[in-house]
Amino acid sequence: MRPAILIHGPTASGKTKLAIALAKRLDGEIINADAMQVYADLDILTARPDAEELAAAPHHLFGHIDAATRYSAGAWSKEAAAKIADLQGQGKVPIIVGGTGLYLMALTDGLSEIPPIPEEARREARARVAADQVAAYADLVARDPAAKDRIDPQDRQRTARALEVLIATGRPISAFHGEQAPVLEPGAWVGVALTPTREDLYARIDARVDKMMKLGALEEARRLWARQLDSELPAMRAHGMPGFADHFAGRMSLPDAIERCKRDTRRYAKRQMTWIAHQFTLWPRIPSLALDIRTRVIADLRAEAQNRVK
Repeated sequence: MRPAILIHGPTASGKTKLAIALAKRLDGEIINADAMQVYADLDILTARPDAEELAAAPHHLFGHIDAATRYSAGAWSKEAAAKIADLQGQGKVPIIVGGTGLYLMALTDGLSEIPPIPEEARREARARVAADQVAAYADLVARDPAAKDRIDPQDRQRTARALEVLIATGRPISAFHGEQAPVLEPGAWVGVALTPTREDLYARIDARVDKMMKLGALEEARRLWARQLDSELPAMRAHGMPGFADHFAGRMSLPDAIERCKRDTRRYAKRQMTWIAHQFTLWPRIPSLALDIRTRVIADLRAEAQNRVK
């Protein structure tokens, strides 16, 4: 048995380079666990692995979903489970890496499919968020306290999604987590969380956004905006897109849109760190940014897990 490796961490914490280093060292292949990197239209804006990185190790579930699709954790879990089984059947080490904690929890804790939501409940939730987002969010948190760690008060799409589930089922969205058996049984995986200092992380985020702009992020955003998709689609809420959409519509200057992208990404990273602190309490932390230290720690943890199973 070759335990799978799960790597969680906030955006810009160096997950891609670490996953590639581990894939080379352990004869592994990389599976994406980032909810935005699945979208084909979002290459630069989501810092998806570039051509050189893709060539360095096999990558799966990156950029395979159209931006017009409302992709879900349940859909990802099914795809990831199939790919994990395929890789393990080949004797490869699955390396599942990403910043979407719910995706990783779907593998280790299980995730039940949420029942289909009637259109009336969907319309009611959106109407409440549109009328008073602050009040809608407050009501959501009052009825589902776990939402405070998962959902940003400014995230209209996720607030509406959680509300529509409450309206339609009478149960908080968090209540559906863990109802099905996990994809990975205890002992079949090793998980770690990357936890760099906030100062280092924010500096890396700002530098990443500046690099994205040089690589053509604005042009990528313009192409997506030109498709005139529903602004509440997940892909249209990717960091950078709301501000750039406002810029293209003449409501925001480009410098302000870039600064909003940095600010929103920093806030998201902060929420990711909170999610790790509250939901991944037993996962070993790796605060170091050094690639050799990270690689060695994970390889050692995996070797220990493998020895325990023998």
